Amino acid sequence: MTATTINAASTMREVLAAYPSAQRALFQRFHIGGCNSCGYEPGDLLGEVARSHKIKDLDELIAFIEQAGQTDRRMQMSPVDVAAALQSNLPPRLVDVRTREEWQLARIQCATLNTEEIAQEMMGLPKDTPIVFHCHHGRRSLDAASYFAGHGFKNVRSMTGGIDAWSNEVDQSIPRYEMAPDPTSDRTTLRLLRSVVSQEAGCRSKSASKNTLGSRP
Repeated sequence: MTATTINAASTMREVLAAYPSAQRALFQRFHIGGCNSCGYEPGDLLGEVARSHKIKDLDELIAFIEQAGQTDRRMQMSPVDVAAALQSNLPPRLVDVRTREEWQLARIQCATLNTEEIAQEMMGLPKDTPIVFHCHHGRRSLDAASYFAGHGFKNVRSMTGGIDAWSNEVDQSIPRYEMAPDPTSDRTTLRLLRSVVSQEAGCRSKSASKNTLGSRP
């Protein structure tokens, strides 16, 4: 589906396939999809969802969804480009927004695991500070980058494809993993696809990266 084909008859499944950012953008601006009372089913039509939320101008809604998609694309940065930036004289802060369990399983050694304290610290940084967020596949990091952009940060990026893409494209020594259903509960468990030790490919030496946040144990 292209940017010109979503319309009132498009299902929300089709809208989100064309514009993954729509889920976050619709909630942030219109509070669509944030809870049971304002949620929608994948098969619901975009026009029906708009009417149920008293949105009269469907063209404006579609334009907003498309603009959010363009903003997200501008905010993304490939693993190869991130690796090059980390080798520069002014490397960005690389911030991992995954869970601690994921962090312990596989990590980019020059990254910092995000915590409440780290997030508060970053909020106090100059608004032009270069920051790259990453997660497993790039969805959570895009949410984080968008959040900081919404707070006035001008140079935040999300690493496309996350650490999984980094492992494929930059440093194959970093273990790949997947989220697998836990047969004993409703939760998911982490399962390694490749288990080796990272060689910190793409990262500058610690002595050359004094202006980045240090890695946490």
